[in-house]
Amino acid sequence: MNRPFVIGIAGGSGSGKTFFLNCFLNHFAAEEICLVSQDDYYKPKAQQPIDENGWINFDLPECIDDDKLLQDLQTLIAGGSFQRKEYTFNVNEEHARLLTIRSAPIIVVEGLFIFHFEELASLFDFRVFLDADEEITLNRRIKRDTAERGYDRDMIMYQWINHVLPAYKAYLLPYKNTADRVITNNTNVADDIIRVSSELSDDLRSRILKAGS
Repeated sequence: MNRPFVIGIAGGSGSGKTFFLNCFLNHFAAEEICLVSQDDYYKPKAQQPIDENGWINFDLPECIDDDKLLQDLQTLIAGGSFQRKEYTFNVNEEHARLLTIRSAPIIVVEGLFIFHFEELASLFDFRVFLDADEEITLNRRIKRDTAERGYDRDMIMYQWINHVLPAYKAYLLPYKNTADRVITNNTNVADDIIRVSSELSDDLRSRILKAGS
């Protein structure tokens, strides 16, 4: 059996990565593609780093169990499967949904730091980087964290200034130029992302079919 085609998709907070992923995955049948999310590899809260003001900083590579993420990806590439608890904000691990991830011809790995983890990144056949202007990503983050997480503006801005932006500049932006495709998402027009995801899925499908022939 041919080795699966492995795609890495990274992007900062508010870049539109989640919406792009949903659109992209929709172009494939369930048996053709599988998704591995870096968020599902957050270490327990007790092991997370604390900043100088006593806040947990979830925006550092050390927050992620990258060894386990690498191991699970290698399992999928070898044709196997694994189970993993799904990470959802404010849902305790004991109540988290248990996911079964099975190998497929196309494997998508998404997350903030997936290009920063060198051994993991070496397994990607294709890299996608979602990008957007800082003001736009901040406004999107404010809207999300207010509506979905109940944060007030002071909390959001503290995390943005002290955690999110420094992490983006240190652990994401340096890898932008290593991407095979950079997608700039400065609009709130869904049709733009839908179009780009369709173009990319068609391009990758032709590459994969050609490589397998």
